[in-house]
Amino acid sequence: MTITTIVSFIFVLGILVFIHELGHFLAAKWAGIRVERFSLGFPPRMFGKKIGDTDYCISWIPLGGYVKMAGMIDESFDEKIEGKPDEFMSKPIWKRAIVIGAGPFMNILLAFALFVGLIYKDGIPEASPEAVVGSVMEKSPAEGIGLQPGDRILSVADQPITSWEALTKVIHGLPDSTIAIVWERAGTRMDKLVKPMLDPARKIGLIGIGPQTVMREVGLGQAMAASATYSILLTREVGKTIGRLISGQGSVREDLAGPIRIMKFAGEFARQGFMKLLEFMALISLQLGLLNILPIPVLDGGHLVFLGLEAIMRRPVSLKVRVLVHQIGMALLLALMAFILINDVRSL
Repeated sequence: MTITTIVSFIFVLGILVFIHELGHFLAAKWAGIRVERFSLGFPPRMFGKKIGDTDYCISWIPLGGYVKMAGMIDESFDEKIEGKPDEFMSKPIWKRAIVIGAGPFMNILLAFALFVGLIYKDGIPEASPEAVVGSVMEKSPAEGIGLQPGDRILSVADQPITSWEALTKVIHGLPDSTIAIVWERAGTRMDKLVKPMLDPARKIGLIGIGPQTVMREVGLGQAMAASATYSILLTREVGKTIGRLISGQGSVREDLAGPIRIMKFAGEFARQGFMKLLEFMALISLQLGLLNILPIPVLDGGHLVFLGLEAIMRRPVSLKVRVLVHQIGMALLLALMAFILINDVRSL
């Protein structure tokens, strides 16, 4: 494992954890809740400095972080609730919900902001109007005749081709027909016979190629709109993955990546450039925010469930029950993390 990989992982994880916990911290301060500890990493405490009421520290288990608020049952399992006005449980439910939701919200906001910046800098990808191959599907007719990305299509079925629109119009109209295709690669003309496969849904012919993409410059407003659209699409994909796992159609081994695989991905993106690393950070930040609002004990979503139950019952869930549920949740979460970690090691 290279230094680039390790440094990239620490950079990405450090920022994501810090942003998440900063959300909780700032919201707690806004709500008038006393913050006893702001920790990067889980206990035991490694080192830090106490400023005012808050101990700012680095802890030994580098798989996340937490903000310890007075009078709140969390990762520390501290049952000391005295009913003081600056304690978590002394605040209205809606304020506590904002404090809990602020962490995931900050991760989602960071992802959105990074996507906006990247799109504003690089533009939005669009299909090139030229009849130039951008991609070739595996095991497609196009791959069978040797078409490659960068090839310029000159004619199809003896019809001259001057644009991607003209190319698709001809191919779409000739399913299951053997046709001649002529293309140019690095100044050399090539020709072959190809039989477009029938798309049964649309009743059109396809040979398995995609157009080249070009980057179109956009303004800030367009970048924000594109970022929102992209974030929604990614959110749907995360939802589909979670749905597959819950239904048993997915695989924890395949669909969940642990710290080692994330570290590997971080190194691969970093070697492509700093902007690519920021893109990876945005992807992970969005997923982290979404996963944290799942109704699982210890996660922020689990805390929100308790607040929902409190609102329905008009009284808090008993302290013993909350502590027990969080202890069980932490044990299960650690077991899952251990399984994923072992799977990461085996996949190397």
